[in-house]
Amino acid sequence: MDEQTTITKEKIFELYGDYLLNHGEKPKNVYLFAKENSFEEKEFYHYFSGFDHIEKEILNHLFIKSIELGAEVNSAEGISTKEKLLNVYFIFFENLTINRSLILSILGPYKFQNIKTLQNLRETHRQFIKSLDFNEWEMIEKAKEGLRRFNDKSREEVLWLHLVSIINFWKNDTSPDFEKTDIFIEKTIDTGFELVDNEPLRKVFDLGKFLWKEKFKMS
Repeated sequence: MDEQTTITKEKIFELYGDYLLNHGEKPKNVYLFAKENSFEEKEFYHYFSGFDHIEKEILNHLFIKSIELGAEVNSAEGISTKEKLLNVYFIFFENLTINRSLILSILGPYKFQNIKTLQNLRETHRQFIKSLDFNEWEMIEKAKEGLRRFNDKSREEVLWLHLVSIINFWKNDTSPDFEKTDIFIEKTIDTGFELVDNEPLRKVFDLGKFLWKEKFKMS
């Protein structure tokens, strides 16, 4: 890297991703990583405390960018809450696919993600869900009173579990252009939250458990 190049958060993402994919492991330490890429170690710490911090931020960064891109469409008049959610998710998984080798390397081969890697993404996702108006969602309007009073925190938890299930589905998707993941996203959002029986809260968490198990069924 040119010595005159100003190091940025995005540049560190790029350099770290290249190293991880080329070497199959994390750099030995921050000093060597910085030296090999012609910048000062202290510049690294302007943005990250270490390599684990980078990995936490990569998925979070892609989700933030997806929200920003989705906002251009979601600001249009007449866009429903469900459409806003779908738009951001479709953009997010397109971003994951563009960086698929790196994301798979970070998440690892295991069926259960390292929860620490998803911590920052989880908080950003929670804030995104809080920004949506679920009162305008048609399925909420048609639901019984119990579901309309469904508290925000429970909804955030269930939708987070749903996103994790999609990530796991995507990891194992072998269809062309990962088209099955798009179908999975749309179908589960279209039908998975239409909970209109007498025990809406229990059904929401039953759905979460179902989605968590379903990700293991795909070969």
